[in-house]
Amino acid sequence: MSIFWNIWIVGLTLVCLALVVWGLFANRKVAIKDDEEPENRTTGHVYDGIEEYDNPLPKWWFQLFIGTLVFTALYLAWYPGLGSFPGIGGWTSANQLEREHEKAREVQDEIFGAYTQMSIEELAQDNGAMKIGVRLFANNCAVCHGADGGGNYGFPNLTDKDWLYGGTPEKIKETLLHGRAGNMPPWGPIIGEPNVLAVTEYVLSLSGREHNKAQLEQGGKVFQQNCAACHGADGKGNQTLGAPNLTDEVWLYDGSREGIAQSVRGGRANVMPAQKDMLQEEKIHLLAAYVYSLSLDL
Repeated sequence: MSIFWNIWIVGLTLVCLALVVWGLFANRKVAIKDDEEPENRTTGHVYDGIEEYDNPLPKWWFQLFIGTLVFTALYLAWYPGLGSFPGIGGWTSANQLEREHEKAREVQDEIFGAYTQMSIEELAQDNGAMKIGVRLFANNCAVCHGADGGGNYGFPNLTDKDWLYGGTPEKIKETLLHGRAGNMPPWGPIIGEPNVLAVTEYVLSLSGREHNKAQLEQGGKVFQQNCAACHGADGKGNQTLGAPNLTDEVWLYDGSREGIAQSVRGGRANVMPAQKDMLQEEKIHLLAAYVYSLSLDL
């Protein structure tokens, strides 16, 4: 804060307080003495037949105002209310926030402490833990994966057995902690539009869907040369790379002929942010158990 604004705030605050004190004591006295003019004890103000008496504030009311002024003086001395003066109490909003966080951490440690000693498989069967897990999921994951974990366009369905990076408890927790970054490059400029269409027909054939057999051989060649490195020679994917299985009916994006062609032509890029800096590891451990539980009944 500059010197000008520091002086401005301090000066304005003290002047306002001084005016309040002056106004309070100035109205403590009356202008008309009852013993001098016993028949004239009003201020002369009349409204709708009602005359205003010239009486001071009641003593208790006056003392109440004095109490507020004393409180104001103590408050401004203890807290930083006068410009850059830090206050003798040393209070800051940052320190207050840290204390509140510390209290919250103590409560969370008490709640989550017992759960950290349990395995993810055990937690997935614990009703109390899952009640907390569903709220963690709703607050942190549902916006992308849906309230029921069923996924959205471009966001994986967590309720099936199809996992891009693996669905074991350890892999799920790893995904939550460190996030994932999936990237399929655009192949259109590299292989050309005819080969985009040919490889699309080949991909359709991998899941047993209707396809153009005339383009199958050429599409297979293009697939082996450019796609098999990630998706595997048989198209069943690679969880190490997060490359999806192309032989089932599960599609992260549009699985129609046009949608597959667009994925090949323009590529896809997906990022799941790491949660380790947003959630404490105790919460992530519980959240991983909830995500793991979503596909247990299948």
